[in-house]
Amino acid sequence: MIEAEFRLSRPDGFVLDVAFTVGDGETVSLLGPNGAGKSTVLACLAGLAEPDSGHIEIGGVVMFDADRFVPPEERRVGVVFQDLLLFEHMTVRENVAFGARDGNVAQWMDSFQLGPLADRRPSQLSGGESQRVALARTLAADPQVLLLDEPFSALDRSARHGLRRMLADHLRGFAGPRVVVTHDPDEAMLLADRILILEEGRITHDATPSELRLAPRTPYAAELVGTNHFRGMADAGSVDVSGHQVHIADRSLEGPVTLRIRPSAVAIARERPQGSPRNVWKTRIERIEPLGDRVRILTGDPLPIAAEVTAEARAALALQPGDEVHLSVKATEIDVEAD
Repeated sequence: MIEAEFRLSRPDGFVLDVAFTVGDGETVSLLGPNGAGKSTVLACLAGLAEPDSGHIEIGGVVMFDADRFVPPEERRVGVVFQDLLLFEHMTVRENVAFGARDGNVAQWMDSFQLGPLADRRPSQLSGGESQRVALARTLAADPQVLLLDEPFSALDRSARHGLRRMLADHLRGFAGPRVVVTHDPDEAMLLADRILILEEGRITHDATPSELRLAPRTPYAAELVGTNHFRGMADAGSVDVSGHQVHIADRSLEGPVTLRIRPSAVAIARERPQGSPRNVWKTRIERIEPLGDRVRILTGDPLPIAAEVTAEARAALALQPGDEVHLSVKATEIDVEAD
């Protein structure tokens, strides 16, 4: 188990201040924008960086506190870095064998389908092949903890998809804590049991993937999971969001509130709709993003919002960027939370 609570300040003024746990057999994804401090968290866990203060315990052993700092070579922590750091002078087999504890190199070669590549050197490998070698080498060392720093950032989409599935299978078989750093929500949702969102050096969410989808608490998190997220002032069943009035079902709320609106709850039409929706407004389509059999439509003022419709509905309406449309949302479809 990992138990961590520490603070680290950099000369540029950035401050990392986090507290979290990762259980044995649990995969936690550390998700956040560039510069949020994700890789620095891993460096502190691995012993490659020393916090200013706090406490880090791994497997019941203190790795860092006010009186103790265990160097990286004395921690059984396996790390796969963004740049992989394979040994260029070694073959694939020799890379995997380096530091192997159980001596069963052949098993790890087979697990990551590296047999045909055994005698190649890193310069002769593709990005996906190099990543498989790095993962096999790390796991062959029998680490107590597994840390992965943007493991698929250098891969194209097709290679990334297959390797994600392979890694997910191996993570499920790893008994210790696993931490995966990423800025890709798809990776986080696929690999993680829990997601920690790190923004500007602070953890803003600690939630399961389903909890995060249902209740993102910051604009960054809402954008990741596709939920529209607004803040405004509530008064008698209406919320002022930057001058646009949004009607809500709860008339008792007063003061600052957060609104969450699922893209699928936003209806889109060429003409102003008739019927029950209390929220109807005219806007312009800014961008259209295909999502398989569905389409995400991003709109502009007066309330920039994302709607999601089927590909068939988009075709029937002949929607294109720049088109003027009417949007509608039922008040009962808006999730409201007092700030």
